[in-house]
Amino acid sequence: MPSLAPTRHARNADVDDATQASQTARALVRLRELIVGGELRAGERLTEQALVDRLDVSRTPVRAALQRLREEGLLEPLPSGGYAVRDYSEADIHDAIELRGMLEGLAARLAAERGVAPAVLADARQCLEQLDALFAAPRLTPAGFATYGELNARFHALLAEMSGSPLLRRELERAATLPFASPNAFVLVDPQGTRGRDRLFVAHDQHRVLLEAIVRREGARAEALAREHARSAQRNLADALADQRKRQRVPGANLIRRLR
Repeated sequence: MPSLAPTRHARNADVDDATQASQTARALVRLRELIVGGELRAGERLTEQALVDRLDVSRTPVRAALQRLREEGLLEPLPSGGYAVRDYSEADIHDAIELRGMLEGLAARLAAERGVAPAVLADARQCLEQLDALFAAPRLTPAGFATYGELNARFHALLAEMSGSPLLRRELERAATLPFASPNAFVLVDPQGTRGRDRLFVAHDQHRVLLEAIVRREGARAEALAREHARSAQRNLADALADQRKRQRVPGANLIRRLR
């Protein structure tokens, strides 16, 4: 009777696959950081070999990371080969935020219509309670703004989960990968001012009203609230771009095409 134990060759193949997947994830994270952080500038040409040397990984993970960032919209292929870092107009950013709002609106409507698992609902309520505690202080410290960002990202991830649709969750993850479409893209543009705190408090109140509409099974209202919540990022964008000091705090601001 043939042995059912995995062969040495199969075990080695599994190890190689795991190593390559780890290298791909590391290359993707590091390359995205280089682009969003401004070390790789808009229009700069990227080649596989140069990135292999810079990231200290093999060619296959670099190729996979480049393809993924092309899908995310951070890179564009060049006719001569390789890729270039993309830049974005204000219209591009508005469209990206609008797309996220549409998807989150759909997620909210589906959550209201289909109902939400009690455990997920409890997580969302706990997230809002933690935000309540954060705003109980008379002012937000820089650490408080950072905590808000973590909780805000958590709430939006839970909203996607509440939809009950794995497909929609994947599409929301893709939509939020652009630096300017993320729910946290403009959280830290004014970490020292009371205006920044007030803006976040309004967003927090929108979270609470949105969750209430979902619990009450008000699908159309939940969808409208989620879309309006995303549109507040459009106003934050305009505010950030009008102030050079705030603009510098926007992740990926170096990719925004300046009007001449």
